[in-house]
Amino acid sequence: MARSTTPKIEPGSFSIPRDREAVVVHPDGRDVALTNLNKVFFPATGATKGDLLQYYADVAPFLVPYMQDRAQVMKRYPNGASGEFFYMKRTPSNAPPWLRTCSIEHGSGSVIAFPMIDDLAGLLWVINLGCIDLNDWYSRCDDTDRPDYLHFDLDPVKDGSTTFATVRTVALHVHEGLQALGIPAYPKTSGSAGIHVYVPIERGPMQKDVWTFAKAFAQTMERLHPEVITAEYRIAKRPSGRVLVDYNQNAWGKTLASVYSVRARPRATVSTPVTWDEVAAGIEIEDFRLDNVRERFARVGDLWAPMKSRTGRFGLERLLPEQPAKRARRKAGGG
Repeated sequence: MARSTTPKIEPGSFSIPRDREAVVVHPDGRDVALTNLNKVFFPATGATKGDLLQYYADVAPFLVPYMQDRAQVMKRYPNGASGEFFYMKRTPSNAPPWLRTCSIEHGSGSVIAFPMIDDLAGLLWVINLGCIDLNDWYSRCDDTDRPDYLHFDLDPVKDGSTTFATVRTVALHVHEGLQALGIPAYPKTSGSAGIHVYVPIERGPMQKDVWTFAKAFAQTMERLHPEVITAEYRIAKRPSGRVLVDYNQNAWGKTLASVYSVRARPRATVSTPVTWDEVAAGIEIEDFRLDNVRERFARVGDLWAPMKSRTGRFGLERLLPEQPAKRARRKAGGG
């Protein structure tokens, strides 16, 4: 699929046959075998695996550019959203020869070849494995130590004491805090229980430095708004009624469900870009679902576009502590 600066969503432009249990389709001139198309993946709505594949085929013009050149962690639900799932990092041996992979060395010394999604064919192949959502790395494959965005996962405390209204309030506090630093930020629903706030950054700082900044910012937010925000990473110590501003998802190798991902929730909710005005007006997670979001995307366009733009990214380095080597060069007159 060619890169496009003005992608459009045209539902049904690539049709997934659903009159058979299995079929071979040919997106991008490649053969992709699709199986179990009539299997119900969302019992509460009756949506099938074929419906899920059709959604991803429809939104591919928006989604694929955010996947390209990034390792993909597969979260597989072979029996649908209500069944057990498992994570899979290594590309299976029966992957098609045209599928690109990203080989990343881990601390143990092992090298894992993750699949990458470059086009509609790759997208359908991954979803056919039973992946409901997509989980891509924050850095590109050519330099997995230097991410090109940072983010905050605003996650309600898991004891059921935190309302989504509180999550929205915290999102607006985070936005205000980032604005005060001159940092642009873009929200999306997680599609599960919270809100994700993303910042497009210039690639340069190491992953650990991005994580360190995110942690300091989250702790500052906790000090400013202790009645609704916690930065406590230990689950047992998080106070009720709060929202975790989760900075730790910025650590090396961590992933979150990507933009435009369907989530394994009963109503097949979708991680959807929204505006700050919509957050303030009172959006809900279940406003955006497999059965209704395509019309919205066709109407409002790709609200996430700044996240893939090469220009307008924030230079986070200016807010990071000066590194010893750079400080030494400056003192020596070397710039």
